[in-house]
Amino acid sequence: MFTENQIKELNEAFKDAAPAEIIKKAFELNDEAVVTTNFRPYEAAILHAVSSVEAKTPVVWCDTGYNTPQTYRHAEQVIKDLDLNIFLYVPKQTSAHRDVIMGIPSIDAPEHALFTEQVKLEPFRRAMEEHKPKVWFTNLRQGQTAFRDSIGIFSLSKDGVLKVSPFYYWSEEKLDGYLEENKLPNEFKYFDPTKALENRECGLHA
Repeated sequence: MFTENQIKELNEAFKDAAPAEIIKKAFELNDEAVVTTNFRPYEAAILHAVSSVEAKTPVVWCDTGYNTPQTYRHAEQVIKDLDLNIFLYVPKQTSAHRDVIMGIPSIDAPEHALFTEQVKLEPFRRAMEEHKPKVWFTNLRQGQTAFRDSIGIFSLSKDGVLKVSPFYYWSEEKLDGYLEENKLPNEFKYFDPTKALENRECGLHA
C-alpha cells in the first residue's frame, strides 16, 4: 500500500508534529486501524491520543497471562476511564498449564522460542488476522532498542501494514507531562516473561 519513498516523505513532514496531527494524518491515509497495547508503562498516552481522535478505534490487548496484579488493575482503570473498544487476545494454553509443562524458560533455553510463540506471537498474529488493519498505532519510541532507533514515526510492518508511533521522539519526561496534563495513570510494575533485559526486542515489531 505504501512505498519506502512515501514513508520517508511522511517521516520528514511529521518529524516535529504533535501526536494528534500524526494520528489524524494516519486516519486520512486509511481508517482501517487498530492500536495495540500491553499496558506497560506509558501506554495510557497512546491509548488516550488515538481514542481522542477516533473514539472507537479497536484496541488489541495481547495478554501473555503473566502480567502483574498492578498491570491488570492499571489496565482495568485505563479501559474504563477512556471507554476503550478493547479486544483481548490470550494464549491458547493457560499459564497454569504451561507452568507445569515448561515454566518460564530463560532467554538462552531451547524452549524460549516456543514460549515466545505461545504467549506473544501467536495471539498477536491471530489478532491481526481477525482485524486485518491497514494502520497499526503503537507506542514505540526511539532509544528503546537498536531496531526501534531505525524506524521513525511511520514505518512498514513485515506484512505491509503502516505502523505509526506518534510519540516516537518523546522522552519519558515529556510523556510524564502528557500523562499529568491529561490526568492519565501510569504503572511501572510490569513484567514481560519473554525478555531477560528491558532493551531486547519483543518479536512483534522486528
